[in-house]
Amino acid sequence: MRLGTVGFILGWLLVFLSLAVLLPIGFSLYYKDGLWPVFLTSSSVGLLTGGLMAWAFAPEEEIGHREGFAIVGLGWIFVAAVGALPFWISGTIPNYIDAYFESMSGFTTTGSTILERVEALGPSLLFWRALTHWLGGMGIIVLSLAILPVLGIGGMQLFQAEMPGPTKDRLAPRIQDTARILWGVYLVLTMAEVALLMLAGMNFYNAVCHSFATMATGGFSTITSSVGGFHNMWVDVIIIVFMILAGMNFSLHHRLFTGEIKSFFKNEELRFYLGIGLGATLLITTVNLLSKTYSTWGDSLRYSAFQVWSIMTTTGFGTADFDSWAPVCKMILVTLMFVGGMAGSTGGGIKQVRVLLFYKFTGVQFRKLIHPRSVEAIKLEGCRVPADVMQSILGFLSLYMVVFIAATIIVTAQGLDIITGATSVIATLNNIGPGLAGVGPAQNFAHIPYLSKCVLIVCMVAGRLELYTIAVLFLPSYWKDLRRPRWRWAV
Repeated sequence: MRLGTVGFILGWLLVFLSLAVLLPIGFSLYYKDGLWPVFLTSSSVGLLTGGLMAWAFAPEEEIGHREGFAIVGLGWIFVAAVGALPFWISGTIPNYIDAYFESMSGFTTTGSTILERVEALGPSLLFWRALTHWLGGMGIIVLSLAILPVLGIGGMQLFQAEMPGPTKDRLAPRIQDTARILWGVYLVLTMAEVALLMLAGMNFYNAVCHSFATMATGGFSTITSSVGGFHNMWVDVIIIVFMILAGMNFSLHHRLFTGEIKSFFKNEELRFYLGIGLGATLLITTVNLLSKTYSTWGDSLRYSAFQVWSIMTTTGFGTADFDSWAPVCKMILVTLMFVGGMAGSTGGGIKQVRVLLFYKFTGVQFRKLIHPRSVEAIKLEGCRVPADVMQSILGFLSLYMVVFIAATIIVTAQGLDIITGATSVIATLNNIGPGLAGVGPAQNFAHIPYLSKCVLIVCMVAGRLELYTIAVLFLPSYWKDLRRPRWRWAV
């Protein structure tokens, strides 16, 4: 592995992020919260560090698979470190581990927070908090591919290491063009939501912050009571619609924008995704009505639908404390936490296509028990699924269960009860935000022991990068054959 190339690219990523840290200064000056020096200082630290790395390391000609994993995995770790500086330097989150937790939760679009009262941050820090969502939602590396020519060489390795899903849609011959298309769709949908939320009664600031969090399926709100604190039915409806859109494969949105309407609605994963969401909504709505959680069908539908789509798309916004609902409702929601959004979306979780293909794989195994000599192929949208794709899905599910069990054991060993410990891992590994009990929608992660917070931070980035990109960094064999970095002054 070429360390020089890794260091060079990481330096440019830090430079790019450090420029983004300057964006909240406008809100700081407008709202006069006095925090603009914090962002200036944080940006300067990142620019100095990234600039020195980009200047010192001489890049190689190509980025291979090993370099791609290192750049993406370490890139997210470094980016979260710089992103934590505004929280830490401002003193609003005095402990750096807590600040790093909040930053990683933002960039990975997890939405778990250690803050008991988010309004204490002030407008500019809350905007930065929302911006971390938006930057991380479609992918920091993918955005960098779209706008930084220096990442052009070996861009496919970076794209594959960061984008979610068992397969990657390439929308254009050049990977940089694919990145621009995806970010263009992302930007258009974000702007549309901002406009609609403002029409529904939100001011520009809240509309932007909540649109960033919605389209990134992040869940950070500008108020402690989340979306429910606005007490606006139209805001709820608009956010539900855009959560559903954010949980879809963005390649499908591109097809719809370019007139490929038939292929959009024929997509098998999309039908599966909508079917599970609508079915869960109907079931929880009915249970909430029968258990008298809500007195009218309209209220039950409104709050049940919001929580279902918020959890399944891993957004994590809340308009109700679902931890107080009937046990069957909580069980359904926990199940949806694992399923997540579609591949190629900004949502976390296992992904709908993996669940769909595993369901088909299981069906084939049952039929072979009855007809041992039968030869069946697993198909998706009429096309045979390659054996290596199914192998990767089964491997992913196995690794997922190992990580989940190991993380839960470590967290509960720190004294957390089984429900709090298990759902905190589920919430972070699937990039959801709230769990149940001590980390429920009305609670936060401030009371979690620091060792457990570190484990949950690893879960966040592992879940966002779909395990393998981070897991491979822990393999001793991965670090063999390291090449000493080439320094600028030695070239």
